[in-house]
Amino acid sequence: MKITDTSDLWWKTAVVYCLDVETYMDWNGDGCGDFEGLAHRIDHLADLGVTCLWLMPFYPTPGRDDGYDITDYLAVDPRIGDLGRFVEFVRMAKDRGMRVIIDLVVNHTSDKHPWFREARRSRDSAYHDYYVWVDEKPKSEPANVFPGEETSVWEYEEKVDRYYLHSFYRHQPDLNIGNPRVRDELARVMGFWLELGVSGFRVDAVPFFLAGVGGDPHQHLRDLRRFLQRRASDAVLLGEVNLTYDEQLKFFGGGDGASQLTMQFDFMGMQSLYLSLARHDATPLAEMLATRPALPVETQWANFVRNHDELTLDKLSDEEREEVFEAFAPEERMRVYGRGIVRRLPTMLDGDPRRIRMVYSLMFSLPGTPVLFYGEEIGMAENLDIEGRKSVRTPMQWSSEKNGGFSSAPRSRLCSAPPEGGYAPEHVNVISQRHDPDSLLAHIRLLITRYRSSSEIGWGELELLEHDVPSVLAHSVRSDTGRMIALHNLAPEAATVSITVKGEPDDSVLSDLLREGTTPLGARGRVEVELEPYGYRWMRVLRPGDRRLS
Repeated sequence: MKITDTSDLWWKTAVVYCLDVETYMDWNGDGCGDFEGLAHRIDHLADLGVTCLWLMPFYPTPGRDDGYDITDYLAVDPRIGDLGRFVEFVRMAKDRGMRVIIDLVVNHTSDKHPWFREARRSRDSAYHDYYVWVDEKPKSEPANVFPGEETSVWEYEEKVDRYYLHSFYRHQPDLNIGNPRVRDELARVMGFWLELGVSGFRVDAVPFFLAGVGGDPHQHLRDLRRFLQRRASDAVLLGEVNLTYDEQLKFFGGGDGASQLTMQFDFMGMQSLYLSLARHDATPLAEMLATRPALPVETQWANFVRNHDELTLDKLSDEEREEVFEAFAPEERMRVYGRGIVRRLPTMLDGDPRRIRMVYSLMFSLPGTPVLFYGEEIGMAENLDIEGRKSVRTPMQWSSEKNGGFSSAPRSRLCSAPPEGGYAPEHVNVISQRHDPDSLLAHIRLLITRYRSSSEIGWGELELLEHDVPSVLAHSVRSDTGRMIALHNLAPEAATVSITVKGEPDDSVLSDLLREGTTPLGARGRVEVELEPYGYRWMRVLRPGDRRLS
């Protein structure tokens, strides 16, 4: 790796932080977060070490799907600001070394979008073919994404005597990506926001918007990437592709210059992580990581513990999924769609600070780009009184004051009810943890600092290290810039692990990165490492004459 690569491929060592402007900070007291409030809290994000902000939808919306039902792709929801506030926020973020990416929801619009309003008036409308229509409802159809909430993916429109496709809710008609005019509209949307300073897009539900497109559906993704690179050569496409690794590779594209997505979330690794946590056994995660494909240098896996949706377990077997449900969602109200969990990590782990810290340490130590969901840095919980996926999209907690310092509005006017419980409930806010060196916030800040100073994690190759302790995941990450060894104990009992660090010269030592201390490598690279219950170690390999900081 050349030093110049780190600036060209900034996402390889980025720390991504996902937030919803609506639930982050309310500055005008109306109960709804806004860009002005976000601007006043941007120094928290800079102090945390975040380098890339991912903003969930902030476009005008009827609000039936938490902003993912969009009526105007080229504007800001007036409740949370305007284009002027947005541009000022992006400028402030860049001034603090943070890039901004935004959600690109290209699978569907709201049924209140002007395009669909025109499309449903007449078959002769210029916008009718912006959407997917059939004259007769197909006898067989794919399962709806939201079982129990929708019974079909086709909805009848009386005015045109046709059915339109909605892979999600019936009020979200699918766009016809096969229509060149629709693709031109989407390119125009991307170009608009790029001109306003964004550094890329998180692309929502990628397989759905490519499904059913004639010809080569991936050609449309290639076209979007080419357009992106023409307008902003260092901008990224971060894709939501919940498929197996083999299928995900198709969405990265080949090594022939026909690139598609820049990064993809590692859903397979995430689901295996929760199975390992439920069993106190690292084997499922280790086996999955052993199959995770190595990627071309221009692409990247995005690692995450929790996101803004249900915690999907759809790639686990029925028996494995039930194991995770029993461990982390024992009540029916904690589950959704028969495949997911609507809780955050701290409540799933019963608020155990040792276990919570270990999980985040593990995430940051894996090759790839870490993605945090707002509130994770303080151990925020969910609110199960809010049904479904929205239970984890509660207001950010800033202080112990009313509404967690999110808003001065009466509780009844808040855009969402505050969270309940979590990691040391009386301590789950930024102010209480900000100056506490033993807080979860301090721990996450340390992990980010060490991750950012260990470029081998973002750039390196993964090697699983053999040993005989099932509860421990031991791995090495190696690149031209160095090598790091990480061990994580998923069990409540202490463990002693013997590993072999191969290929290192005599007199090399392992230097701890999360605490003080060094461990010499023995003959043929053998070393014995002590781990506390739910313990973890990051150790940099320092070779004789190595000038890297430990």
